[in-house]
Amino acid sequence: MKVFVVYAHPEPKSFNGALKDAAVATLSGDGHEVVVTDLYAEGFNPVAGRHDFLEEHDPELFHYQREQTHAADGGGFAPELGRDQERLYWCDLLILVFPLWWQNVPAILKGWIDRVLAYRVTYEVGMSFDKGFFKGRRGLVCVTTGGTPERFSEHGIYGPIEPVLRPITRGVIGYLGMEALPPFVAYAAPRVDDAARKKYLADWSVYLREVCNGERP
Repeated sequence: MKVFVVYAHPEPKSFNGALKDAAVATLSGDGHEVVVTDLYAEGFNPVAGRHDFLEEHDPELFHYQREQTHAADGGGFAPELGRDQERLYWCDLLILVFPLWWQNVPAILKGWIDRVLAYRVTYEVGMSFDKGFFKGRRGLVCVTTGGTPERFSEHGIYGPIEPVLRPITRGVIGYLGMEALPPFVAYAAPRVDDAARKKYLADWSVYLREVCNGERP
């Protein structure tokens, strides 16, 4: 299986970093091909703009989607965008690894979504969800939270994690046509002890093996 991991955390020694490393070690060790885009390490610019394109279609009036269309038709994207667009088409499984910040993805990952998932490359009118370009592939969110499972329970202050993650699982992964697998959540990662973190990592490796062996829906 070909796996594309997009990782968004500024500290390599973070628990998010450990989850990313565990994914790479588990999947590579089982013979799968894995590539990683480490957004912070690469200094990825999350701000969309004219710099996204090798040439401008309309220098007088910048319209982002029209420029994406022109780039997709041959004008060309900036190298870091073109590379990750190729990785999306290459992979069978997309994994997004990130901490939950303000009930959302870090800005750098949102910027990656804005810039890489370009019109006419990853979607267009009438080509989304069950008709999406990436139908037959799968996507998976691996997220850490500061909040405990109780806070993300039905009656907790945040509510269940699934609606919180829906803008990513449904609005991004599902929109592309991928099957959105159930998220892997490491709750209260900064607060739990080493034994709990080790269990998270062990459970994450098991989860990945089940996904790649077809044991997960």
